[in-house]
Amino acid sequence: MELSVAVLSAPAPIDALTVGVTDEGLALVAFGDEPARARRAAERLDLAVVEDRPGTGRSAVAVAQLTEYLADERRTFDMPLDWRLTHAGAQRRVLQALYDTVRFGAVVTYGELAVRGRLDSPRGVGTIMGSNPIPVVVPCHRVLAADGLGGFGGGRATKEWLLALEGVLTPTLDFGL
Repeated sequence: MELSVAVLSAPAPIDALTVGVTDEGLALVAFGDEPARARRAAERLDLAVVEDRPGTGRSAVAVAQLTEYLADERRTFDMPLDWRLTHAGAQRRVLQALYDTVRFGAVVTYGELAVRGRLDSPRGVGTIMGSNPIPVVVPCHRVLAADGLGGFGGGRATKEWLLALEGVLTPTLDFGL
């Protein structure tokens, strides 16, 4: 089995996304051109890495849907997801609750997501968001702290850009929206 990997160009401040797709579905989205992260993911899944050219191979659907989303031409993702890079239990439960219940243009607090994911600690939700292997598609950018935006693995400017794309925030910087 293989992990097909492609890197797609993305608007600033994101610049690039590395996408990894298995036979089961999308398994990895990493901010930046991150071949080393894709290799580590493949090792965890005991898979070989195969690099796809954008628009070809197993990663073509994921690249196309992410490109459409980032161009404000898509609101939902309908590709299968491979959850194997998440740990069974709390991490997977919380990430699946996020994916299933927080739609485009909506936000949730760490505390609200803790309740939805049957987790006792909003602080634990923050840790889970930081380890999300499929950001953007599993929309951890839509999870906010009770007192503000909170953190984000892609950086604050990226979180703000994604939330502006979805109409949650007013764009304050011209990133080509």
